Amino acid sequence: MPTLHLYLLRQTLATCLLTVATFTLVLLLGNVLKDVFDLIAAGTLTVGTAAYAVALLLPFALSFALPIGMLTASLLVFSRLSVDQELTAIRAGGISLLAAISPILVMAAGMTGVSAALNMVVAPRCRVAFNELRDTLAQRNPTAFIGEGRFVNLGNLTLYAQEVRGNSLKEILIYGTTNTVVDGVTQRIRDLDVWAPSAELMVGTNGFPEALLLHNLQGLRLTGDGWQSGFKAEHIEPIRGFRPSDPKKPKLSLMTYPQLKEELALRRSEGAPIGPVLVHLNKQIAFAFACLAFPLVGIPLGIRVHRRETNIGVAIALALLALYYSFVILGHAYETRSEYHPHLLFWVPNVAFQLIGMTLIWRANRG
Repeated sequence: MPTLHLYLLRQTLATCLLTVATFTLVLLLGNVLKDVFDLIAAGTLTVGTAAYAVALLLPFALSFALPIGMLTASLLVFSRLSVDQELTAIRAGGISLLAAISPILVMAAGMTGVSAALNMVVAPRCRVAFNELRDTLAQRNPTAFIGEGRFVNLGNLTLYAQEVRGNSLKEILIYGTTNTVVDGVTQRIRDLDVWAPSAELMVGTNGFPEALLLHNLQGLRLTGDGWQSGFKAEHIEPIRGFRPSDPKKPKLSLMTYPQLKEELALRRSEGAPIGPVLVHLNKQIAFAFACLAFPLVGIPLGIRVHRRETNIGVAIALALLALYYSFVILGHAYETRSEYHPHLLFWVPNVAFQLIGMTLIWRANRG
């Protein structure tokens, strides 16, 4: 029995680590290209600082990659064991399926603990530290984030500058958006579309980019009466993409679990809406338990698939992930609609996967 358990653990762990590394690399690549590469190109980051920035993004990527790795590993390993008749040999040796997969479930429980630490503490702190690093670099060189010939997200604005010379910009395009609650659902509405031949970046006393002074501005702005066109010789457009001189409380998505609990108690005492806080609290915990829910449903599905081809297992994993994260997206979409209890939506796929998985494992064990 110990030899069998070690064999299954090695197979599952190796596949899990390979999958986690692959998905972590993919997730990191998007963040690195978005937030780090531009700073390197602008000459703002040293190699050491760039490595530190990537390290701060790593826990955030791992928090998503760990459940994906457990799901893919359980599907691929047990599908191969089934098609190679190894499960038949295990049963012929008098070992039940439940006894054989027990170390995998223990491993999944351990991964749940690791995922909980990442989701509830490590990842939010690292993301806040990354934003602070970004803000510090912005103080040193405010125009480093406004590269030539590319669109840059500055919080409330998306900016394009054809030429950047110091704090002077030329051929400016600006798209503005604002978050609006429509029928209880938060939507991002585009409300600004303007052009200016030149502009100057205004830096506040705290060293952060504060606003753009636009010359000969022309374009469209969304008002209560609809889109209005206009021209201004000079116009100041504020930038809210950097923190103010007084450090503010992080967004709910960047809070650790203890911070969210404090925020929940504070809002309850003030009579403020608690729905968004409950959404992020439950999301952090539910994400951790995905590491347990995915193997429970992945193991019996892998046995039933009975195919050696890796692409079949990957396709099933992607379908299950799409189903799981659809509830996550739905929960966030309705986070301001407390009457629908959106925080409970994060638990629906976990509970469903675990119940279905345990039922299928019980049937496979009897068969």
